Amino acid sequence: MKILNIAGYKFIALEALPTLRSLWLEECLSRHLKGTILVSPEGVNITLAGLPEHIASFKQFLREDSRFADMTFRESYSAEQPFHHMRVKLKKEIITFRRPEVRADVERAPSISPRDFKKWLDEKRDITILDTRNEYEVRFGTFDHAEHFPINDFSEFPEAAKQLQQDKPVVMFCTGGVRCEKAALHLLNQGFPEVYQLDGGILNYFAEVGGTHYHGDCFVFDHRVAVGPDLTVSGVKQCQVCEGPKVIANDSCPTCVSLT
Repeated sequence: MKILNIAGYKFIALEALPTLRSLWLEECLSRHLKGTILVSPEGVNITLAGLPEHIASFKQFLREDSRFADMTFRESYSAEQPFHHMRVKLKKEIITFRRPEVRADVERAPSISPRDFKKWLDEKRDITILDTRNEYEVRFGTFDHAEHFPINDFSEFPEAAKQLQQDKPVVMFCTGGVRCEKAALHLLNQGFPEVYQLDGGILNYFAEVGGTHYHGDCFVFDHRVAVGPDLTVSGVKQCQVCEGPKVIANDSCPTCVSLT
């Protein structure tokens, strides 16, 4: 497995976005990296893949800029390059939420480490475990006893969250943590007394403690489709109809086949 995949984000107020876009695109192309970088006034969201030495070089380049020197990344390896192109995109938000009052570049909700979260699950604490991802992602795998909303886009989360009870502490999670940065703040703004986000999301949990209390795989947004708790490609394919996992040798999953 010679390709290193990294994913990381940072909420920080940014200006001169076109200049930053051009610089980063040039730096990535010069290192033969592929993937997607989102640049917005609220920060950056980076997903890249390439040879380990080229990834290391790009991370060193980032550290030379004080704004991004403290960025951390989730890492995994694959045998093949999971991206076809290298893109640096200018966006209004690095994760679309459409709630301007939620300022993840200004404040951060409390977080819980993977090891502490596992301990809470081991202890069977009376908490609400909330999966903030889209419904099709949840179908690939999720934490045992986790709740989720039937949403197809993260911007639907605030409306769906109106049904959530405030009687227990909420621990929420997503793939790599970026969605929870906004979702957790939103719940706190709505009066929830105790809300935590899983630090680094599912991928960091896999890296730190493995797959305990997690059932299935984790959907990722590239041609690997999904990774298992060992952070290697699981081999599961994606249904081209419902976007969930498929287990038969055509373009649809069993559920979608039964509807056609």
